[in-house]
Amino acid sequence: MTVKPEYHEGQDRQNKLCMKIAIAQLNYLVGDFEGNLKKMLEMVARAKSEQADLVVFGELSTTGYPPRDFLEFRDFIRLADESLEQLTAASDGIGIVVGSPTVNPVPEGKDLYNSVYLLYNREVVFVQHKTLLPTYDIFDEYRYFEPAQTHHTVVFKGKRLALTVCEDIWNVGNEIPLYTVCPMDKMMPEHPDLMINVSASPFDYKHAADRLDVLRTNVARYGVPLFYSNICGAQTEIIFDGGSAVLSPDGAVYDELPYFEEALRCYQLDDVIKGGYQREQEKDKITLIHDAIILGLKDYFGKLGLKKAVLGLSGGIDSAVTAVLATRALGPENVRVVLMPSAFSSSHSVDDAKALAENLGIRYDIIPISAPYDTFNTILKEVMEGKPFDVTEENIQARIRGLILMAISNKHGNILLNTSNKSEMAVGYGTLYGDLAGGLSVIGDVYKTDVYRLAAFINKNGEVIPENSIAKPPSAELRPGQKDSDSLPDYDVLDPILHLYIEERFGPQEIIDKGYDEKLVRRILRMVNTNEFKRHQTAPVIRVTPKAFGVGRRVPIVGRYLS
Repeated sequence: MTVKPEYHEGQDRQNKLCMKIAIAQLNYLVGDFEGNLKKMLEMVARAKSEQADLVVFGELSTTGYPPRDFLEFRDFIRLADESLEQLTAASDGIGIVVGSPTVNPVPEGKDLYNSVYLLYNREVVFVQHKTLLPTYDIFDEYRYFEPAQTHHTVVFKGKRLALTVCEDIWNVGNEIPLYTVCPMDKMMPEHPDLMINVSASPFDYKHAADRLDVLRTNVARYGVPLFYSNICGAQTEIIFDGGSAVLSPDGAVYDELPYFEEALRCYQLDDVIKGGYQREQEKDKITLIHDAIILGLKDYFGKLGLKKAVLGLSGGIDSAVTAVLATRALGPENVRVVLMPSAFSSSHSVDDAKALAENLGIRYDIIPISAPYDTFNTILKEVMEGKPFDVTEENIQARIRGLILMAISNKHGNILLNTSNKSEMAVGYGTLYGDLAGGLSVIGDVYKTDVYRLAAFINKNGEVIPENSIAKPPSAELRPGQKDSDSLPDYDVLDPILHLYIEERFGPQEIIDKGYDEKLVRRILRMVNTNEFKRHQTAPVIRVTPKAFGVGRRVPIVGRYLS
């Protein structure tokens, strides 16, 4: 694609010094070039109708983010280029800032750049490539992209713009040892009037606050307004929360767009520079987690063309919270639950599960598992060789339930939702091909203590989850009188240790030095490591913490650390 030489203000007859800028915060689908383009063209038309001079989209908007190994297909890049050409054709009378991949013409290095484009009057006016390519947590950009070697600004309608892509504004003043360059420092000798950043910044419950801190730090260092456009929506397990923002030169957040939804807002640059108006979104942890999971469910089903979900409802808090979130995301007509009591199930567990289903208005079936359990024990009697009851018989019950749920899933096309929490997944407190089965793990990144907080949040305006499901001691009910505390420490002790190890990456002695019992710490950490094989075989986990099980955590199955 031919790039027009730098656009100068003298080329625009209006020579506007007052500029109106629109931020378009959109929910993209990876590889849906037609759908992504349609959304952007609609936003371009809306921005034009509001007399905007410039509309700003997100990182890799043409392809959706993260495209991963689709980037290795030449046809995929061709389709991205075609989308860019159609956006260029729509730029008559309005500037469009948009992220898209660019082919690297130099044989040496990676085949592509991750770029931000300025389109105007049916021309590609300017292209700036991304410099800082993250390769941590969920990111693996250096696998595909070559970093930029040059950094320049562009003049548009009397204002000099510094265009950057996502991570490029995070290394403010070379403060992150991971990188050796600060792109904005490179651009400042050209004296930009404002910064524009196109982003695909993933959600975790801390990230929105951290992100605003980074934006403030940029404005404090460079003294110019910042327009930050983030994407929203879910891509399998990764949630993008939106929260696009505009900051005035004094560092105040002039506006922050909504979380978890699409939006278009327009701003007069002079008003932003003048400042005096401030609006930020609330950042309550549990509210954010609740809303993020609902978006994750909606987009997982919607983007795959699915409608209906099924899950096992035990009467406990984990399956109860999962059922509520699924119902709020998909609608009660699309959620089906199955109660599968055994000889070890308490009567109130069935009653609690029925009460929840009735509160939610969802279909429930009761399928007792005592008969198939007895049958399996009979079939396996000889090979069990008279050994006493142990975890084997517990797992048989869990796998019978998994078989029933998968039969309903197969027969009726309902996607099985996994109801295990992060605490259980961490220490292996779950049965492969049983209660760990499912197409999507809904609360697998929510520690048990936060599951209780979610339940309280759900019930804040009246009882939805029966109080008994919240108050009773947690139990898998796979043997007489069983409680989680028989095998695990109390969750208010377990969860902080897990957090220090998983999120903070503390070693055993560092955790012990925090005041925790040495024997307990070493036991818990061994449980986490030795159960890695289970997590490799479970469903994608909706990510809500800074370190979720899944694509962002790559721990060997075979290893000796803490073994």
